[in-house]
Amino acid sequence: MECRSFQMDSQWNIIYYPEKPTGFGVLVIGDERHFVDESKSFWTQNEGKQIIINDLKEKGYTIFSSNLYGRNWGSDNAVELAQSLYQHVIRSEILNQKIHILAEGMGALVALKLMEKMKDNIRSVILLNPVLSLKYHLQQEKEHKFFYKKLIRELVAAYQTNQQDLESAISKMDDIVNLNYDCPIQIIHILAGGRSYNQSKQYQQILGPSKINPTFILLEKKQQLGKICAKFLSSHESVL
Repeated sequence: MECRSFQMDSQWNIIYYPEKPTGFGVLVIGDERHFVDESKSFWTQNEGKQIIINDLKEKGYTIFSSNLYGRNWGSDNAVELAQSLYQHVIRSEILNQKIHILAEGMGALVALKLMEKMKDNIRSVILLNPVLSLKYHLQQEKEHKFFYKKLIRELVAAYQTNQQDLESAISKMDDIVNLNYDCPIQIIHILAGGRSYNQSKQYQQILGPSKINPTFILLEKKQQLGKICAKFLSSHESVL
């Protein structure tokens, strides 16, 4: 069996099985375009993401993912469903209880909350082109009126509130994101157009004095992502 799909709280979830499982699991949390339905997901429809899935499966990882209500932007509902998915997978599959997380873009907002809630059950985390701060992301989008309005609509729907309360709550968020967790964290940023200096400055603003040094990858080396991820994950498996 290559994969298995099932529903939880009306949301589709999927598990991808390797030929030679090592007993380690990876929770994939996708970006804005991410989806999981009855038979497929964005990470198997997109060529670049499919390569990552294949590389991880080749190394023996059992991979699981959820639709997580679509464009959830780190909502509590999405975080709770991700926790429920973890519990289901741990009960139904033969896996080590400490999982890896691979989150892209918007998915990093869910990953950060899971790191807070599931400290003892997370082995390592890879954040790919992450949105680390909803406050900072919203400030950036203000420069683009159309995208800002679209983002506000998505946030209002995801957080089930009104625009005034939403903007007020986001404005009160901390300027710096705390990533001082016990589990190892790697931030990987794929560069398009060689904007490494600007991206580096942005991460410095968001992360403050954090000891995490983001890894920057040129677009032409994107196909190596799966192997880079697998190498990082496997380096944190000596302690079961």
